[in-house]
Amino acid sequence: MIFDQWSQLLAPAVQERIVLLINHVLSRESVATERLKPQSGRSLVLSLAGWPSLLPTAPDLVLQVTPAGLFERLETPPADVSLRVELDASNPAAMALGALSGVKPKVTVQGDAALAGEVNWLIENLRWDIADDLAGLVGPMAAQQLARFGEAATAALASLAGVAKGAAGFAARKSS
Repeated sequence: MIFDQWSQLLAPAVQERIVLLINHVLSRESVATERLKPQSGRSLVLSLAGWPSLLPTAPDLVLQVTPAGLFERLETPPADVSLRVELDASNPAAMALGALSGVKPKVTVQGDAALAGEVNWLIENLRWDIADDLAGLVGPMAAQQLARFGEAATAALASLAGVAKGAAGFAARKSS
C-alpha cells in the first residue's frame, strides 16, 4: 500500500524530530539529565498498541539513554531491551486531543523497574515551556500572546472532544 511506503520513508525523520524535542525539554532541566545519567546504555521501546489498520503503520520508537542523560534514536532494538512501553493508540484522534488537554493515555510498561521509575518521573515532572522558546524567536510579548492563544485553542478542542464523547455516549444509549 502506498501509505505504508510513505510511512516507512517519513517515520525515521518524524521520530528524529520527536527525539530532538524530547532532548530539548530534557536539556532545559539539569535534574532530569542527572536522573537519566545512571541509566546510560539502557534502551526502551515505545510502541503504539491497537493502532487502527486503516492508518499507515506506526513503527516502534527505539531509544537509548546516552552518557549525557539524553536519548538517541536507534534503528533497531538491541537484543536486551531494558524497557517496553505500550501506549493505547486504538483511537488516535482521542489520544491527540487528550495529549493537548493533558489527559494521559493508557500505558503498559514491562521491564527494568529503575528505568521505568525514571521515565515515569520525567513524564510527571517535565513540561515544555513553549512560551519561553517562542520568546527567543518573536520576543516575549508576542510569545505570551501566542501561548495564550494556544492555551485557548487547546481548551476549546478539549471541550469539543468532551461534547463529542458525550454525544456519542448519548447516541449509543438511545439506540440500545
